[in-house]
Amino acid sequence: MERTLKLGTAYHGNRFLHQVDADMRDIARHNMNTVVHMYTHNDMIRRPKLMKDIVKASEDAGLEVWMDNWGMDGGPGDKFFWTAIHPECKMIFADGTPTPYKPCFNQPEFRKFTKTWIDAVGETGCKTLFWDEPCYVNSAEHGWSCHCPTCQKLFEERYGKKMPTELTDEVAQFRADTLVDYFTEVTNYAHDYGMINTGCIMFAPTAGTGMDTIERLVAVPNFDNVGCDPYWCGRYTDPVEIYKYNFEKTKQNLEFCAKFGKDHNVWLQAYAFPYGREDEMLIGAEAIYDAGARTILTWSYFGGESEDYGAQNCEMNWAIQGEICAHLRRRHFNDMLDEIRAKI
Repeated sequence: MERTLKLGTAYHGNRFLHQVDADMRDIARHNMNTVVHMYTHNDMIRRPKLMKDIVKASEDAGLEVWMDNWGMDGGPGDKFFWTAIHPECKMIFADGTPTPYKPCFNQPEFRKFTKTWIDAVGETGCKTLFWDEPCYVNSAEHGWSCHCPTCQKLFEERYGKKMPTELTDEVAQFRADTLVDYFTEVTNYAHDYGMINTGCIMFAPTAGTGMDTIERLVAVPNFDNVGCDPYWCGRYTDPVEIYKYNFEKTKQNLEFCAKFGKDHNVWLQAYAFPYGREDEMLIGAEAIYDAGARTILTWSYFGGESEDYGAQNCEMNWAIQGEICAHLRRRHFNDMLDEIRAKI
């Protein structure tokens, strides 16, 4: 069986070092050995030294550190104001409307910027990057993206015709090719820097990451570890459905990783729970472990109290996260002991 069990959580919203230090030790006391920090555009500008101190405080608490490109491609996370400086690099919807924050993956200037972010993370001493939910944005009002001049030019060069405003099979293929090309370039750069590339991909065709695209991203040579986040609160309340959803998505993720010899990570929802529904996390965690995942992370620390989507009872939520990790550690090592005893 897999000898290493990684359990961890995402941490964001705080930049007071004394509190970071206390919280990292709190994470360790909750039976976790991994923390995923956010590194935003604002952190690059204002806090490069502090981010190095945060990595050290985390490692001093015995935690492996991953660094999340939080909002850096205009996706999940803090707002990305780089596109205000480079509006020509914004993704553009099919009707010609620019997206508010998201840069186009085909823009050379954005690819150059991504490498400066990798450099900045490297300066902190962090050895693992976490690429958070790469996706396109779509709008009921404005259509799909990206239909910027650069994408139109590249599409016409490839297919010998103008890029349509409809989301055709050729457009879907072009978008997938773009994601794969972008992540091949930036993960190669990070690999050459000596970093490990991890990531989480939404299993959502509307985000431009349907199953074919996901498989191709997992196959990117220096994408070392690829995961998913089967969040269910707001989707399911029945315990059977919660277990089934987490189990099936985890199994699917592991099959992709096994096919290409990659490691995995799976995220357990630990935010947005109304009062009284916290125990659903126990069901989700069991399903993820039963499906075979051995790198299990929670979104997020203290039930996401630092965000408006935080759980309604963050204190209880965080206590249960600790119970889950203690339980999974016992399960894991009991399984290992059973294997050892069987050989004696």
